[in-house]
Amino acid sequence: EEMREVDRLTTEKYGIPSLLLMENAAHAAARVITENLGGSVEGKSFLILCGKGNNGGDGAALARILWNQGAFVSVQLFGEIENTKGEAKINLEIIDKLPSRYKGNLKGVAFNSLEKKQAENWVNTSGFELYHYDVLVDAVFGTGLARPLDEEFKFLSDIRSLKNYYNLGKPFLISLDIPSGLDSNLSKPIGSNFEADLTVTFTAPKPANLLPPASNFNGELVAVNIGSPYELIENSPSQLFLAEKEDAQDWLEKTKFSSDSHKTKRGRAYIIAGSRRMTGAAVLCANAAMRSGIGLIRLATPVSAQNAVSSHVFPEVMVAALPETENGAVSEEAFGEAFDLYENMNVLAIGSGLSSADESTKKFVRKILEQRKSPIVLDADGLNCLAPFDLQGGDEFPLILTPHIGEMRRLISADETEDFDDRVKIAREFARKHHVILVFKGERSLIAAPDGRVVVNPTGNSGLGRAGNGDTLAGIITGFVGQASAMKLDIFEAVVAAVYIGGMAGDIAADKFGKRVMTASDVRECLAEAFRKLERD
Repeated sequence: EEMREVDRLTTEKYGIPSLLLMENAAHAAARVITENLGGSVEGKSFLILCGKGNNGGDGAALARILWNQGAFVSVQLFGEIENTKGEAKINLEIIDKLPSRYKGNLKGVAFNSLEKKQAENWVNTSGFELYHYDVLVDAVFGTGLARPLDEEFKFLSDIRSLKNYYNLGKPFLISLDIPSGLDSNLSKPIGSNFEADLTVTFTAPKPANLLPPASNFNGELVAVNIGSPYELIENSPSQLFLAEKEDAQDWLEKTKFSSDSHKTKRGRAYIIAGSRRMTGAAVLCANAAMRSGIGLIRLATPVSAQNAVSSHVFPEVMVAALPETENGAVSEEAFGEAFDLYENMNVLAIGSGLSSADESTKKFVRKILEQRKSPIVLDADGLNCLAPFDLQGGDEFPLILTPHIGEMRRLISADETEDFDDRVKIAREFARKHHVILVFKGERSLIAAPDGRVVVNPTGNSGLGRAGNGDTLAGIITGFVGQASAMKLDIFEAVVAAVYIGGMAGDIAADKFGKRVMTASDVRECLAEAFRKLERD
């Protein structure tokens, strides 16, 4: 709805005809396709599937452009031209008037239309020809679809299987704006749908382009500008955003090292983590924080864990011991000592490997939060100690919570049967209610702000689902928040940048070592390469 409003205002306020927007969309898609084919479409064969609506109009305009550039183009319209309207009808009529390959003109366009009732058997009669095409373009349904595909269009979900059956690597499957069959507003498929290798979406991504599992059907996603004034995008009421490379680069520029940089200017982090049985989590968190660029780190851990932690953290990390429970976790009695160590710190992280089995530990965590004097990053057992969550954050000393889905269920007292499909809504409502910054981890992690903004993070991969990566991310976030706090920068922007760069380090680790082999320590060490790449670009 927001995107349609942008299109409407583009025409009404700026006088840019919708027909021109359709033409721009087709040219932009053609450029992306040409780039993917090595710089030229000449001599390549295309099959473009068009519906009766504007998405079909985009496909028809694209067919004309590709034909003009020397491609062999076949257009299959599902419907009759007489039943189309507006800009789509104009472009389809143009295609119908072009020289026809069916009349012996090898350089013409093969154009065919089928009535709706004939569409169901189309794959069965023409599917064997799929392997003759280099590219198949899905322009059947666009962003307006809100119900499952009718039976006669379910063949769209079979095209991927046909391609795999021939095992020839072609045709390359492309969707315009969104794979047909998806509801653009939803993260969950509503039925059968097309599965693309590449989706070219117009102006800005839609939720189903970005949010899994629907986003998994998009393949590579490329958003293209079609001429809508940027002012309209900026003024859109949308509160859903995509983190981009430029966001991370902007944050790195604001926190770059200067000739007068020193440990106090870079920020000081205090981490309370670990227990007798879980020393590794504290080590991973502290070492990742040190790699983030922060100036100083103090780590407090139960006395029985101190030696193990000290022998594995970087020598630059200062390790202190705290009183513990019989189970080797931080006890409530440790509060006074722990709070003294908190003095002059720009950020506190609490939770990695802490244990939440003892009531004494839970009381300790709550006391720390109630008397906080800096932003606090709450992870793992720091969250479990406070579940169900009933505290309030604030603007002066923000709370940053980093739950995965299991921890999120505990925070809101939701059982396994409750629907968690709309993760954006869950994250937004929780962040608003408790006035916190929420990092809802998972496939496409979400970062929610107290004002209702939700940012989708596009970096990262399934290799990050292995043990220790949550502690590493907590350390990266802690380091970034500490630097932002010391330099009086926006904390939410720091968290967005931390999650983006942490995921990027994970992607570099996956390329280097493979998802099967990569460890959380590998991800931490790949931070350096992520920083270098962003700064170089």
